[in-house]
Amino acid sequence: MTRPLAPKNQALFDAGLATRKAVLGDQVVDNALAHATDFTLDMQELVTQYCWGDVWNRPGLDRRTRSMLNLAMLTALNKPHELKLHVRGALNNGVTQDEIKEVLLQTAIYCGVPAAMDAFRTAAEVLKEADAARSHGAG
Repeated sequence: MTRPLAPKNQALFDAGLATRKAVLGDQVVDNALAHATDFTLDMQELVTQYCWGDVWNRPGLDRRTRSMLNLAMLTALNKPHELKLHVRGALNNGVTQDEIKEVLLQTAIYCGVPAAMDAFRTAAEVLKEADAARSHGAG
């Protein structure tokens, strides 16, 4: 059995959890936490508290800008699983499909065409799912 969450800074963790859910969606975050093991739980706490509670909530950049930066960085790092999550997050933060396309085109120049091609495939899959969900919700 996995031990319960025990963040070192509960207020920062709570702020991070709220931001993480707002960007990635409740289901994604709840699933990540529910499937955390004794081995991965510390990482979930760290990511929620530090990444989402501290860095994502800093002044100076809005969530849209942070999302676009993440798309570029995850493309450069060739991390399709995280890119998929953050394409959804970018949409949740108001980044348009055209803006996502432009970010990925920009990465082709500075990160390489193969990385951008993989990112386009990943993003296209998420955008297709988002369009289908929107169409299903409108019907």
